[in-house]
Amino acid sequence: MASGPFKKILIANRGEIALRIICACKDLGIPTVAVYSEADRHSLPVRFADQAICIGPAKSARSYLDIPSIISAAEITHVDAIHPGYGFLSENAGFAEVCRVSGITFIGPTPDVIAAMGIKEHARAIMQKHGVPILPGSEGALSSAEEAIETAEKIGYPVILKASAGGGGRGMRVVQTAEELPALLTQAKQEAGAAFSSADVYLEKYISAPRHIEFQILADQHGNVEILGERECSIQRRHQKLLEESPSPALRDDVRGRVTAKLREAIRAIGYSNAGTVEFLMDEKGDLYFIEVNARIQVEHPVTEAVTGVDLVKAQIRIAAGEKLADILGGPVRFQGHAIECRINAENPDTFAPSPGRITGLNLPGGIGIRVDTHAYQDGVIPPYYDSLVAKLIAYGKDREEAIQRMKRALDLFVVEGIHTSIPLHKRILNEPDFIEGRFDTNFIRRWMP
Repeated sequence: MASGPFKKILIANRGEIALRIICACKDLGIPTVAVYSEADRHSLPVRFADQAICIGPAKSARSYLDIPSIISAAEITHVDAIHPGYGFLSENAGFAEVCRVSGITFIGPTPDVIAAMGIKEHARAIMQKHGVPILPGSEGALSSAEEAIETAEKIGYPVILKASAGGGGRGMRVVQTAEELPALLTQAKQEAGAAFSSADVYLEKYISAPRHIEFQILADQHGNVEILGERECSIQRRHQKLLEESPSPALRDDVRGRVTAKLREAIRAIGYSNAGTVEFLMDEKGDLYFIEVNARIQVEHPVTEAVTGVDLVKAQIRIAAGEKLADILGGPVRFQGHAIECRINAENPDTFAPSPGRITGLNLPGGIGIRVDTHAYQDGVIPPYYDSLVAKLIAYGKDREEAIQRMKRALDLFVVEGIHTSIPLHKRILNEPDFIEGRFDTNFIRRWMP
């Protein structure tokens, strides 16, 4: 493991997160290598990295998910570290292990920790052991429909089936009665097997109107752990987040304090290092229940950066280089103000149909309290092969009310022509009385847009 800043970092990703990592590296004075598919030949990360190497055709499986091609690019360019960003190979323990064997620092948790956190029932067991509240559920992967029915009867319906090895809503089924459980279990196992190469499914209590709360963690290689507050991610559609904010308008101080203390203990015991996110569901009473660990940086990390002043990507790089959290943070983390992020996607705001294509006109908003993370530019193309994210719009204010007002102003000034985007949807959300009052849960979009 390197003991100081790296000589050169390869970014095993694309789009806005690749550009975000290039910015962090520029701040640290570290040269960068962008890898790209043929579809991304004219992208901004390719333009602004110090070096760029094409690693394959448009399809992810033959480019951004092709481990031998990425490692070859790293060896040819003599990098000593790889940042995986989010998505793609960011939580692939095999990739992290190949980096280690190749003598390249993987900027993220160790392969063992990624593997352990990727199996959700393992993560549940570790959290439960250290007093982090978890939803009642099966002891591990379900072996039969009979075991599923027996477990569900102990917990009480409704219950939810979840894929052990994945997320994003795939391999997930809500079960209301014992009669429908066997068929839904078969469906969940088939979907999980197709999506994650593992048909293992577990079961837990289903909260019908939950809020989605996640805690940002940073941990160094010396056993030091910092919890950088929480983010509220309840505004989502089909388990895909649309809007995030920090802090949550609903989390009680006593619950925040209790969960933070237990989380710090659990993360230290796991031997976790680097950035990560611990996700929870909040029930109607305001209690939190652990659901999973994301062993990587998250799309919505800028809202935490806004309220803490901590550059999380620079912190990731410095932690991977062996530095201590105390030196990176320079003192206790202070929380100030409120931040909201809107994900601007290339999709029809009414039907959610993808809308790839050429951007013929673009105006990015600015002004006090506004940040835009984007790889978009006028005449640039949003290709059909990848995630539809065009930009992340972040508004910061002294309180939630000011953050909402600044976000409304920024959305009005944000112009993207040539493709459909989710900007009109975000404008409607920010004018909804329930959103303004902080009265919402993960069913908000479904209730509001049947």
